[in-house]
Amino acid sequence: MDNNVNHYNEAAEMLKVLAHPVRLCMVKGLLEKGECNVSYMYTCLNAPQSTISQHLQKLKSAGIIEGRREGLEIYYSVCDERVSELIKILIK
Repeated sequence: MDNNVNHYNEAAEMLKVLAHPVRLCMVKGLLEKGECNVSYMYTCLNAPQSTISQHLQKLKSAGIIEGRREGLEIYYSVCDERVSELIKILIK
């Protein structure tokens, strides 16, 4: 058995963040599209912009996504390759 508890804690935290249907949908969409801004996401998901922003913040805090500013817009993309592989396995 591996005694590296930090490794397991990190993996468990990532899974907790991804364990929400809207966040899974957002990450899958980002992987398919490459990058999106909040306006595009809330239109596609038919959810309030504030809700999308809260989910984005959780994903960003977990290091799953990153943002790139272009003028007034921030374009988000997945920055953790492990998440890409995980989504491919979970959602076909």
